[in-house]
Amino acid sequence: MITLYSILLTVGVYLYARFLTKKYPSPLTSPVFLSTVIIIIILIISKVSYQEYKPAKTIMTYLLGPATVSLAIPIYKNRGLFIKYIGAALSGLFIGSISTIATAIFIAKGMHLSKFYLLGLTVKSVTVPVATEIGRIIHGDISLIAAYVIITGMIGAMFGAKLLTWFKIDHPFARGLAIGAIAHGIGTAEAVKEGEIQGAVSGAAMGIAAIFTSVIVPYIINFII
Repeated sequence: MITLYSILLTVGVYLYARFLTKKYPSPLTSPVFLSTVIIIIILIISKVSYQEYKPAKTIMTYLLGPATVSLAIPIYKNRGLFIKYIGAALSGLFIGSISTIATAIFIAKGMHLSKFYLLGLTVKSVTVPVATEIGRIIHGDISLIAAYVIITGMIGAMFGAKLLTWFKIDHPFARGLAIGAIAHGIGTAEAVKEGEIQGAVSGAAMGIAAIFTSVIVPYIINFII
């Protein structure tokens, strides 16, 4: 019963958050952020522990597989656009991957954070499954890495599109590329709402950036630490 309750709660709260963000558009009503906060509060009030919620999480997470694969459809439909911008896209993703890793390291060093936190920050911009595997290679704390990744995705989903608009970046391909490279799956979910091209490009960028990061991070860590 707790598993069913948890699934219904999660889906219901998310749909409610979607309704609120349409009626009151704001970074604070971003569905992923708002629904996460509400669900945590309700679980605490109803005294449902994480271990009790975990079976529901496992079922819902399993469904992410087909959802992720479905991103291949808009990618295929817009393959001509990918071919047209392939050079610029790969260059941008490579530079972006290095930049986000370097920025995380500089911030950690500037704040005199320990190696424990620095390792987690280096993989904050790739999706959780990839980040945790990289974490095992660089001997980072998996729980901390997952937390950093989720927080980064939320921030990207909440403010990414608005920052791009503020900087007058309005090309659908460029917007999707930036959001996918920095905010991975959570950002891609928001990019899909903007349009098919943004969602397709963001999904592809998320995957390619994860490959670049997987190759780059272990070498940078060995060089710096």
